[in-house]
Amino acid sequence: MSENNHPINEVLQTTMGKIKEMVDANTIVGQPIVTQDGVTLIPVSQLSFGFASGGSDFGKTQGVAKNFGGGAGAGVHITPVSFLVIKDGAVRVLPVMPPPADTLGRVVDLVPDMFDKVTGYIDRKTGDPAVPPAPEEAE
Repeated sequence: MSENNHPINEVLQTTMGKIKEMVDANTIVGQPIVTQDGVTLIPVSQLSFGFASGGSDFGKTQGVAKNFGGGAGAGVHITPVSFLVIKDGAVRVLPVMPPPADTLGRVVDLVPDMFDKVTGYIDRKTGDPAVPPAPEEAE
């Protein structure tokens, strides 16, 4: 039996066809939702998927034309990430990711904000005129 005519190819094609049915562009960037006050919301999601397949020829048995056992499986995980909010010609990204569950994740999320605060503090102390004084220093 040639590799092109092997039954595992049919199992793989069926599995990939089912994944293709589940996953399309509308899964990642959803259909726009228009509210009564004219705001348009476009959902954006993260998509992860995987599949596996396997099979075996049980040996060459006399008188049996096909002797094969196989299987396949697939999984899809969709996570909402954000909404694009369009109002009066302005576009904003509204994230919907939950806060990190572990300490390291929280620290990683705080690094950009802390960096901005530290550089702002240094700029104020060096007298950079492009940086306005903080509210507590303005008094």
